[in-house]
Amino acid sequence: MYLQIVEQIRQRVAAGDWEAGLELPSIRTLAANLRVSVITVKRAYLDLESEGVIVTRHGKGSFIADAQGLAKDMRLAQLDTHLAAAGEIARSLGMAEPELIERLRSALTQQEPTS
Repeated sequence: MYLQIVEQIRQRVAAGDWEAGLELPSIRTLAANLRVSVITVKRAYLDLESEGVIVTRHGKGSFIADAQGLAKDMRLAQLDTHLAAAGEIARSLGMAEPELIERLRSALTQQEPTS
């Protein structure tokens, strides 16, 4: 459950749904809403804080960090994960690198807006 909390918050920040300065629910409130232990939420918040995703101000609460480029960095990490998975699938299919690159080019071309 702790990993789900961390991933959900990361995704919201990466998608731009939650901007810098947004106040997060208190640890106790989120724990009660999710029906998990306070320790589970506290661990998630501590990990997110160590990653620079959130900041905690004693007596004030936890907030989305004001880290310029953080959302972009998180999206790039997500892209790298997807590309690694695509590479692994291609290897399992015995696909050569040029074919994988061509498939990526084709996918990008299909995504381009038409005028």
